[in-house]
Amino acid sequence: MRLSARRVAWGLLCLLGACALVRLCQWALECPGREPSRRGISVLVRDRRHTEYRYGQDTPLLFVGGVPRSGTTLMRAMLDAHPDVRCGEETRVIPRLLALRQAWGRSGPERQRLEEAGVSQEVLDSAVSAFLLEVIARHGEPAPLLCNKDPFTLKSAVYLSRIFPNSKFLLMLRDGRAAVHSMISRHVTIAGFDLSSYRDCLSKWSRAVEAMLGQCLQVGSGRCLTVRYESLVLQPRTTMQRVLRFLSVPWNEAVLHHEDAIGQPGGVSLSRIERSTDQVIKPVNLEALNRWVGHIPIDVMADMAEIAPMLTRLGYNPNENPPEYGQPDPVVVNNTERVLKGDFKTPANLKGQPPAFLNGSYTEG
Repeated sequence: MRLSARRVAWGLLCLLGACALVRLCQWALECPGREPSRRGISVLVRDRRHTEYRYGQDTPLLFVGGVPRSGTTLMRAMLDAHPDVRCGEETRVIPRLLALRQAWGRSGPERQRLEEAGVSQEVLDSAVSAFLLEVIARHGEPAPLLCNKDPFTLKSAVYLSRIFPNSKFLLMLRDGRAAVHSMISRHVTIAGFDLSSYRDCLSKWSRAVEAMLGQCLQVGSGRCLTVRYESLVLQPRTTMQRVLRFLSVPWNEAVLHHEDAIGQPGGVSLSRIERSTDQVIKPVNLEALNRWVGHIPIDVMADMAEIAPMLTRLGYNPNENPPEYGQPDPVVVNNTERVLKGDFKTPANLKGQPPAFLNGSYTEG
């Protein structure tokens, strides 16, 4: 009987030791040097063939952004035509959440209240990561590479690069005169931009581009690639080859014919109310390249270098009017001729959209 009691005591001691060892291992895994929030975040999605895709914080993700009207929709449509990539429509909620997270992270009374309540910055990062991953993974069909296109997300590239350590970024750049003329002529509402003033919009464009480029430079050239709208339109093959190499995605001719993939299974899904939808249903063409010429007030053109200093920094000549962007590929010239003849109509699955896509707007994050 005494021997049995000893065995029970030793058994209890071994059990307690094992429990302590498990707790010690858990503590070691959660110590600085390993982010505890990354352990449990996972999203499982099945495609129409019931193939399972599992996404986590370490999954490679792509974020496409830039000032609105800079070619972000065209880029994501061309990427969506690739069988290994899915971007999908703008989520609109992601830049808003990133702006909230930025506000919560600033030092001040609100951050102190959160910390006192036990809501640490690590807890917030874990929650934001889970939210973003859920939205990105589930708002469209699964694919080997998921992409998010919300223009102002690139203002948070450094933060996104930290919470998604294998993510990459494409920053779309465009001549600010063209981008601003497009947003004004097409009535694209952007928070903080006065659409009645070219001077105000060009100034805001310059500051927004400077902020995004600064984020891209901090992330580094290995993870953030700048792509000019003009290059994408004039030389789409060369430009997309560079983009796909950057993403480590194999070349596929489909990216040069995104218009053929619209509405197709696993192809390009378009929203009826996004402002660029009526343009990206057409093949890559020159129609919008110089549309701004002759529309900007003379006094604004005279002060262009001072109003929008980022034009010069990006290599655009603020005094060149009209500008010389480069020579187009023959296929682009042919596409443009066909577009001007009216060969491309709205796909049947997009008919019935609101006139002039009047429901689009952007909130700056």
